[in-house]
Parts: sequence; structure tokens; C-alpha cells
Amino acid sequence: MRARIYLPFILTLIYVFNAAAQTGHAPPVAPVAATRHNLMPVPASVRFNPGRLPVGKSFSVAVRGQADPRLQAGIDRMLRRIEGRTVMELPRGLAADAASATFVIESAGAGKAVPSVDEDESYTLEVSDRQAALKSATAVGALRGLETFLQLLDGDRDGYFIPSVHIQDRPRFPWRGLLIDVARHYQPMEVLKRNLDAMAAVKLNVLHWHLTEDQGFRIESKKFPRLHTMGSDGKFYTQDEAREIISYARERGIRVVPEFDMPGHATAWLVGHPELGSAPGPYTIERKAGIFEPALDPTREEVYKFLDVFLGEMAALFPDAYLHIGGDENEGKQWDRNARIQAFMKEKGIKDNHALQTYFNKRLLTILKRHGKIMMGWDEIFQPDLPQEVVIHSWRGPAALAEAAKKGYKGVLSAGYYIDLIFPTAQHYAVDPIPAGSTLTAAEAAHVLGGEATMWSEWVSAETIDSRIWPRTAAIAERLWSPRETTDVEDMYRRLDVVSVRLEELGLTHEKNQATLLRRLAGGRDIAPLQTLVSVIEPVKEYRRYRQRPQTMLSPLTGLIDAARPDAGAARRFNAAVEKLLSDAPRFDSHSHQVKTTLAEWMSAAPELEALIDGSPALHEARPLARDLAELGATGLEALSYMSRGVAPSAGWRDARLAALEQIAKPKAALEFPVIASVRQLVVAASEMSRLKQLTPAEWKEQVKTLAAPPAKQPGN
Repeated sequence: MRARIYLPFILTLIYVFNAAAQTGHAPPVAPVAATRHNLMPVPASVRFNPGRLPVGKSFSVAVRGQADPRLQAGIDRMLRRIEGRTVMELPRGLAADAASATFVIESAGAGKAVPSVDEDESYTLEVSDRQAALKSATAVGALRGLETFLQLLDGDRDGYFIPSVHIQDRPRFPWRGLLIDVARHYQPMEVLKRNLDAMAAVKLNVLHWHLTEDQGFRIESKKFPRLHTMGSDGKFYTQDEAREIISYARERGIRVVPEFDMPGHATAWLVGHPELGSAPGPYTIERKAGIFEPALDPTREEVYKFLDVFLGEMAALFPDAYLHIGGDENEGKQWDRNARIQAFMKEKGIKDNHALQTYFNKRLLTILKRHGKIMMGWDEIFQPDLPQEVVIHSWRGPAALAEAAKKGYKGVLSAGYYIDLIFPTAQHYAVDPIPAGSTLTAAEAAHVLGGEATMWSEWVSAETIDSRIWPRTAAIAERLWSPRETTDVEDMYRRLDVVSVRLEELGLTHEKNQATLLRRLAGGRDIAPLQTLVSVIEPVKEYRRYRQRPQTMLSPLTGLIDAARPDAGAARRFNAAVEKLLSDAPRFDSHSHQVKTTLAEWMSAAPELEALIDGSPALHEARPLARDLAELGATGLEALSYMSRGVAPSAGWRDARLAALEQIAKPKAALEFPVIASVRQLVVAASEMSRLKQLTPAEWKEQVKTLAAPPAKQPGN
């Protein structure tokens, strides 16, 4: 009995002080929303009122003011999506009488003929129990409002409805993008289109189309056909297909910014045109991932004549005002070994490779200005004497972006939004282009245009790319649209689950394709135990996949690592359940039930997993993971048993279990368990109870902070 009396105190302190150890301060208390809703991004201003607008078979839409074709098409898409959710056939076409229509849309103007960074995307939405009214300055603003209206659609026993609400909305940043790298792995047209639909659904407005790399040159050039015929393995977009994507994006209020990476990342350029290179050919398409030496020769006039013609052709194809020249990760090794380039640098007084690349960038800027384009490039182009009209795209972070802004450069942030690195949504959500406490003046802050999520494609196929982009990118979209104060992580995850399901209606495969991949791996056998495993594992983070699972750009991306998803939902729910268990000791029994059920499920899945693995050679690499899953389940159940009985285990038990967890924490098959820290907390809570209860509160704080924190990661893990 005495142990049970101390248990609430012990468990609560373990939770509180462990949270403090991980964050460096007391755990924050998330603000409670006045009204729960499923809107994402959260509007700039939203006020819910009493009442509701019924949505039935007579639902009708009328338009006042500018009848832009994009708005007409957007309304039709909205109606089809409402039909899909409600299983009701709605009237076709627009209502003639606005007074009797269910939904009245008024757009003051069409907006920019070519989508622009300064497009007015604001709108107001007023819903009463009689009618909904959407007003905007442009068709693009109306399209944003339609997406909000769709997110408001709800249903109960009385039918479907839109809650009465007043919304005034506008984006915080004008540049809210998604980079899709189609060069390392080509993505078919339907992949781009369904992702454009998803971008529009969460109010992103820039598709950054990364078209050239060491591994592929993906756009047709009629001026220099050897670029795409020799540098693409036959996988490229014709100019007509590019126009189709540009038009598809424009209809949804999305700009398309092309990127042609230079002077580095240039192998695919040089396969067909080795004369442009800084070293003699021949060149072949690169099949591996990484940073490679081939670079354009910045000292030869023939290179600039070539680029003038090519960029002029691309400038005519892509109507957006901006053109991205990459400029990243050029190590200059070919330049160092080229005697003629070194002589040129000496003659011109160019002191190093950074200065030589700035020389190259200035020449490019002149070319792009002549073709009516604004030049944009990655952090590496930000060198002394770079003209201020160039836009800096930062992968280094908000501090680097702020430095550029203070010097008068416009910029876009991608650091913290690298979705290919498999970080959890909350980590991306915490990154802000202009974080709280920024020292930028208002004029300097205006230079920060926004941000882009980046889908680098070393390890994605058409079958898996959606699962790497969505739903996490919806949270990044919220960070770029919504007020800075929108920071409630728990509520973000709640709404993200709803958004993820809604995105499926646009054809995205992020939810359904996992089961497809698992069925293939299991050879038609029951995949339930495999689903249990994959629900609590994630691919390794950052760039560790390169080292732990060597593959090339020709390797099939159909393994267990490809089926596993970032920010595994079941793992996150388990971690949350353990947090509740350790922080709400008076309800220990009710909270422990959910944790016990999950741990038991892990244990029972293990024997079935072993049988599946025996019958599928493709799953042999998962055998250690199956055994680790069973051990995690057994360890957690043992810890819960000790806590439930109020009996402390032996020190030997604790040491053995913590040592085992440290081994389980080491990735296998480039996969890892994000639940290990929670199981470790259960072990600590069980094993230290009898000793910790004798300590003073101050001693508790120090001991628990040390004991409950996970061990430091070792290099290479």
C-alpha cells in the first residue's frame, strides 16, 4: 500500500522532469482553442457563431462579379468533392438567382494573368443558417476560400452542414512552396497533378520543379536535344507536357518555378555536351546518390552562349517571373585540377572558387535579365558582390536567411522543411521563416518571402513519393499561411489526421499504398502482423540511409523501408499514452490499459512475423526487427507489472533491460523504433521507485533527469 501512495508523486515527477531534461525548461502548456475545428491552415481570423447551414441535394452555387474560368473550374471541383463525401447528386452548373443560392461567391477581379508572388490571396467567408457568402479580390483568393469551405463541411445524425462562421483570411507569407525533385527519380505526370491538387487543398502556391541533376535531365530542349535524349534514360517531360503542368497549376492558383542546377550537379548536362564541362569527357548519367565533381566551365565564352540560348528557350516555356539556377554543393574539384581555369582565375584576379562561382552567377544574371527572369539560387550563391536582385533560397536556416534579408536580399527558407529527411511533423512545424524574437525590422522582414518543403527524390518512386510528402507538408503549409501564434502541436496532429484522409479524395496514395507494398512483400499472406511492425518503425533520419542501405537510382524502392512512413502514427499514439500514464498517476489503471494492449499486440505479432519472414526472402532483413518488437513488448509489460504491484525489480533487471533497449535502438535494415524512449521511461519508473521515494524533491529532480533521459546517440547511428 505504501508504494501505491508514493506512486502518483513518483510517476508525475518522472514525466515532468524528463520533459524538462529534453527541452531545457519546464514543459510548455499548449493553449486551448476556443473552438475546435478541422481547418488547416488555420485562418488569420475565425469566429464561430450559433447555427448551421444545411448541405442537401438542393445545394447550389451562384457567382457575382468576375466569372474567371479558373473560378468556374474550382467551383466544379468543389461540387464533385462534396458529392464524393456526401453521396448526394448535386445540381450541375451555377444558379441564376444569387438570392436563393446556398453559396454565393463574389470575386472582384481575375487577378494576375500569370500567377505572381504578389497575388492577392485574401478572402472573407460568412456562413449563416440561410446562406454562405465568399468574397475575394481575385479568383485565386476565391479558390483559397473554396478550400476552406470544403474543410468546414461536417455531418451528424441530422445531415451534412457548414457551421455558422465568420472568417477573414490572408496568408502570412506570399511564397509557400513544395519542391519536387524529378531528376533523381522521374515522376510521371499523374504524380505531379495529384500533388498540385493537394497543394491547392492546403493553400500552397509554388511548385518548385527541380528538373536537372547528376542523375537526369528531365525537360525537352528543342534547341539542344542531346540534353534530354542522352541525359534522361528516355524519361523526360516534353515541352507540351510542361505547358500542361503549368496550365494545371495555374488553374489552381499555383506558380511553377523551374530549376536548372548549375554549375555543379551537372553530370546529366555533360552526357550530351561534354564540351561544356571543366574536365574532358565522356560523361555518363550518375547512378548513385551524393555530391559529384562534374561542373560547367565558367571560364569559357562558349558555355555562356550555350546557356543564353537554352535559358532563353526555357524562359519562353515557363512564364513565372523566377528561374532557379541551383548553385549548390559545387566543390570545385574539377576547377582546381584544370590548368586553364586556374590561369583564367589568376589573370582576372579571382581569388578562389567561391569568387569564380560569383563570376559565373553574375554572367548568368545578365542572361536571365535579358530574358525577363529574376534569378534565384541556393545559399552558396550568396557571396560578396552578388547583386541584390538575386533571391536567396536558404537550406542553412533562419539565421542565414535573416543575414541575407538584412543586406537587402529577398529570400525563401527550406532549412527545417526537408521532408525527405523523415523528421516528425512537429519538428517541421516548429520552424518559422521569421521566428519569434527575430531582430529583423519590418522592412527587412518583408524580404523574407516565405518557405518551401523539399522533396528530394533519391529514395522515392511514384509509388512512395506521396507518403514522404503527405500529410506532413500540410503542417508546413500551415506554418507559412497561418499567424505565427498558431503553435498548438497536439491540435495540429489532431487536425492533420483529418486532413490526411481528405487528401485521399484527390488521388493521393500516402495512406493506401503502404498496404499494397506490404502485400507484395508478404506474397499474398495475411499482412496484419507486418502492419503491426511497420506501424511502430520509421526509416532512419537525415542521410543515414545512404550508409546503412547502399542502393543506386536503379534500385527497386519496394522494401520494408519504403513501406514504413515518417512520423509513424501508432508510435506517436503509444508515446502519448505513456506520457499520460506517467503524468496522471491517479488514473494509472485506466491509462495502463491502452499501453498494455499495445505492448501485448507487439508480443503476439512476433511469432506470426517470423513465419511471414520465413516465407519471403525479401523480408529476411526484418527478422531482427521482429525480435526487437517482441522484446519491447515484453519489457514494457514487465515494467507495468512491477508498477501495478508497487514492487521494485532488482537492479540487475533494470540494467539488463536498459542495455537491451540500447541495442534495440540501433537501426536494422535502416529502420528504427521511435517508441524506445517511452519503453525506457517505463523501465525507469518501475526500477527506481523504491529508491527515489526516499529522496528530497530537489534530489528527485536531478536523479530522474539523469535516469529517464535516453543515452546520447553515438556517431554513425
